[in-house]
Amino acid sequence: GEKRKLIQPTSLKDPKLENLKQALVDWINKTLKAEHIVIQSLEEDLYDGLVLHHLLARLGNVKLDVEEIALTGSSQLRKLEAVMKELDKMLGVEDGCPIKWDVKLIHNKDLLATVHLLVAMAKAFQPELNLPPNVKIDVVTVEVTRAESNLRSPLLTHSLLNFHFQAILHFVNQNMAPLGLQVADMDKQFADGVILLLLIGQLEGFFIPLVDFHLTPANDAEMDVAATLKVLYALFRKHKRN
Repeated sequence: GEKRKLIQPTSLKDPKLENLKQALVDWINKTLKAEHIVIQSLEEDLYDGLVLHHLLARLGNVKLDVEEIALTGSSQLRKLEAVMKELDKMLGVEDGCPIKWDVKLIHNKDLLATVHLLVAMAKAFQPELNLPPNVKIDVVTVEVTRAESNLRSPLLTHSLLNFHFQAILHFVNQNMAPLGLQVADMDKQFADGVILLLLIGQLEGFFIPLVDFHLTPANDAEMDVAATLKVLYALFRKHKRN
């Protein structure tokens, strides 16, 4: 019964979306210039609540009693809840009304929710801001109808298989970017398990010493692609859950 919205990979490359993302980044950096805050990515730089907190203070003249830097997931969620509760009030969001963003989506680095929130903020606090018009994002709503541990479940067959593959690839590169790594061929680059271990470390917040795994696998047993994909899909589902 779980449902989630996934952005079509083709939409992620749409020039109109790229222009809108850059316009929002430029707007945030200009707004927070006096505070020496600079962002580069909407997904990676807003999820912990720091930037949204400063935008709220600067644009809405609201001071909240929250910690300046939230390091743990739980403290980030608490901060986001306080910031977004106040933002929703200022944006005219009423209880029970459907909205296109929430605390969990922002914390999960959901691009669609983040863009919707920032556009609403820009329109409310700075309506004269010139944002690119007529930007459309194609999404697919996926509903899990039954649990399957095998990757060959109905959810991943036929036309959805390629879509999920591209969505997972985007998810991987989004989390590998801070390490300066990019994955183009999952079959080859995940075959030895090295990228997978680095990804797990990024997602779960720990570092695996390089001496604890094979940087250069010596046999096929250390390059099990099927097992790697199962673990990778489990991570994807966990961190993209709505």
